[in-house]
Amino acid sequence: MGKSKRYSPEVRERAVRMVLDHEREYDSRWSTIRSIAEKIGCAAETLRKWVRQAECDQGTRPGLTTEDRQRLKDQEREIRFSRAIVGWRASSSLRSDLALDALEQAFYARPDTDGLVHHSDRGVQYLSIRYTERLREAGIEPSVGSVGDSYDNALAESVIGLFKTEVIRRRGPWYHLEAVEFATLEWVDWFNNRRLLEPIGYVPPVEFEEAYYRSQEAPAMVAGLT
Repeated sequence: MGKSKRYSPEVRERAVRMVLDHEREYDSRWSTIRSIAEKIGCAAETLRKWVRQAECDQGTRPGLTTEDRQRLKDQEREIRFSRAIVGWRASSSLRSDLALDALEQAFYARPDTDGLVHHSDRGVQYLSIRYTERLREAGIEPSVGSVGDSYDNALAESVIGLFKTEVIRRRGPWYHLEAVEFATLEWVDWFNNRRLLEPIGYVPPVEFEEAYYRSQEAPAMVAGLT
């Protein structure tokens, strides 16, 4: 399989500009893209994606801007290990203790908080005095998104979305908190121990962590034998 060709930002910008400037001269935008892509020397689908991204950046098309995408990539690099769920809590009300209990469970599961960054949205439970003080006590740096900005909480929101789809909506209606709590326990156990996650190589979080720790121990064992 041949290596994909790379294009400079200048070439991409020029190609996009030409599509937007000349699309009225063609029957459709796709016809414009195909014509210009052939002259630029890139695939038509590649140029189509450049145009769509440029429109997102300009605010003329809904979607993530280039800056937003880079921010998400940066956050992905900050996420430690396996994407395992290390703290959760079920409650009938959205109170500060709900988030605080989940946080304490996470501390118990992951006592090493050195260099940890805590991402969240601006929900009142995350901005409460007790919650922020507990983060400060643990030496954790809070990172809170602005109003309407979900990127500081993007990974958690994606997991919550899966939980709502696979448990809350599929198995409802729910009449008792105890039933929700037990269903959550079952789902978290399945997610951590058996769900295959693409970003970590199609293995469950627990298996990924075990492989990571084995890789950390191997150099020390070899050093002790030489």
